[in-house]
Amino acid sequence: MVFLTGDCHGNFRRFSRRYFPEQEVMDREDCIIIAGDFGGVWANTPEEAYWLDWLEQRPFTTLFVDGNHENFHRLDTFPVRTWHGGNVHQIRPHVLHLMRGQLYEISGKTFFTMGGAKSHDVEDGILNPADPDFLERQNALKRNGRNRFRVLGRSWWPEELPSDGEYLTALETLYRENWQVNYVVTHCASTRIALTMDRHNEADDLTNFLEMVERRLAYEYWFFGHFHDNRVIDQKHILLWEQIIQIL
Repeated sequence: MVFLTGDCHGNFRRFSRRYFPEQEVMDREDCIIIAGDFGGVWANTPEEAYWLDWLEQRPFTTLFVDGNHENFHRLDTFPVRTWHGGNVHQIRPHVLHLMRGQLYEISGKTFFTMGGAKSHDVEDGILNPADPDFLERQNALKRNGRNRFRVLGRSWWPEELPSDGEYLTALETLYRENWQVNYVVTHCASTRIALTMDRHNEADDLTNFLEMVERRLAYEYWFFGHFHDNRVIDQKHILLWEQIIQIL
């Protein structure tokens, strides 16, 4: 069985037996895929370790693409393994990060993954803690009720958008598959769809890349998160947040 859901931001209670009773008949060959903003690899705290261990104890395998709310420097410290034909970061034996531009074969179906997104809640800027006036600027923003800022290396990382190498990896994967897959799982959406969302008002390199992929790729369904809603966009595009859906 394969299930999908959206942004978790470090809150995994939806996977408890109370809210996800389907797990009673699942095993390690069954999986749930989180469409970005996993948020479980962040500050290396005892609480974080508790929840990662808790996920590991679930009877299924937890998979996730990265969103923009991830600690990418910490994520990259985990070992890279090959799983079902693609590269993953192994967070726990059965908690795996599906890396950008990879293809996985699960239950006879192919899944293309491309994490990342541009943060759209940084209108008040990105502050650098190395700047001599960092605390002064941060306190001034808070005093004025301007809380839509991030701090470099603490709550925001430039790696939220793919690198040139990751775009190249994605293209190589798609060419190898002759631009045909069963499912696409991303965090962000193509420009065409992103611009219709209330929380996104401009295109960027990633949305434009996904737009190009959308036009060329033959696929059955495209699942994404990022916009904090549960919605069927059209016959092929599914926006996920808190809802858990089964596709296989």
